[in-house]
Amino acid sequence: MDERELLTQRLFDLAHTAAGEILEKTRYPWEALGEIGGLILALGERLSPGDYERAGENVWIHRTAKVFPNNYIAGPCVIGPETEVRPGAFIRGKALVGAGCVVGNSTELKNVILFDNVQVPHYNYVGDSILGYKSHMGAGAVTSNVKQDKSLVTVAVGDARIETGLKKFGAILGDHVEVGCGAVLNPGTVIGRGSRAYPLSMVRGAVPEGFIYKRAGEVAKIK
Repeated sequence: MDERELLTQRLFDLAHTAAGEILEKTRYPWEALGEIGGLILALGERLSPGDYERAGENVWIHRTAKVFPNNYIAGPCVIGPETEVRPGAFIRGKALVGAGCVVGNSTELKNVILFDNVQVPHYNYVGDSILGYKSHMGAGAVTSNVKQDKSLVTVAVGDARIETGLKKFGAILGDHVEVGCGAVLNPGTVIGRGSRAYPLSMVRGAVPEGFIYKRAGEVAKIK
């Protein structure tokens, strides 16, 4: 796999997120994870009160968003236009959710960027992660954001490893990525633009763009 496929500009079209101002300064997108909270606070103060309702302390929700009852949304958080936040969602803060997204029942978000049209619709955990434009996580698919030995997360690219300096880092999904039901994305997973992960797979390291990840050591080019 070419390490250039992990570059921010290769993984994402930054026109589909309000986080472009921090992501465009990065080489690798995980470099922006520590800046999400500050970005949301700055962004929130610039949002038009005519378009966004101040729904709580440092919580801004677009007036066209559909927020169902029986969920929890903590700041700092921005919920974009035409997005659905369904019953039982648990948004713990530092969540920048774009336009046309679905945050589903019993889905938990924490320190994340969801580009426009991202779907995490059923029983997902997404923490310390960035999900690109029109990416989708199937029911029960989760990100694991801390290693069991609590060491710093690295990104495996073949036999090489890229140091991130981060203790908490879940996954990066490029634009148009599909993750199957029940998949576990281990700390430091990066899935290239347009790729897919099989249901119930245990994904670790980097997956090239345009490939299907079936299991460890078995990937196939999408035809």
